[in-house]
Amino acid sequence: MALNLAAKICVPSVSNTPENKYKESSSSRRQLIACSSAVLTFNCGLTPLPVWADEGVVGAIKSLFDPNEKTKSGKVLPKAYIKSAREVVKTLRESLQEDPKDIVKFRRSADSAKQSIRDYLSNWKGQEKVAGEESYIELEKAIRCLASFYSKAGPSAPLPEEIKNEILNDLSTAEEFL
Repeated sequence: MALNLAAKICVPSVSNTPENKYKESSSSRRQLIACSSAVLTFNCGLTPLPVWADEGVVGAIKSLFDPNEKTKSGKVLPKAYIKSAREVVKTLRESLQEDPKDIVKFRRSADSAKQSIRDYLSNWKGQEKVAGEESYIELEKAIRCLASFYSKAGPSAPLPEEIKNEILNDLSTAEEFL
């Protein structure tokens, strides 16, 4: 039925005169698009489209071009912020849980955490889009606590357990909101 209806709608017009050559090519493109949409509309139907939007290929394409992402708490935040914040949480947690006696592993994880913190702060510090978010506030609190300790005790001082636990709690809270 859809093909019969599309055939009735999409009757091609043939014109062999040279002055209508340009007009013919542009109108044939329009007809092709109209026919394609008519066939797709009647074959696929319009009602399933909203269902497809959240799953499968259509959902993947939609999410690819959408600059925002829904967090676990249900808020919509920029994907770049969520990715950067999760990276800070992951690398800082790994660094804090690393054994400080194994200097090579500890330095490697600390350098990774330091770089992710720098990237995060350079991109998101003071940004109005995220400044009021709970995850931003908790991450900022954890970073300030760490910075405050090292500015007072020096860059190579061992981190006390109470400060380490406070930072880990802040990271866990931030992660809940991402």
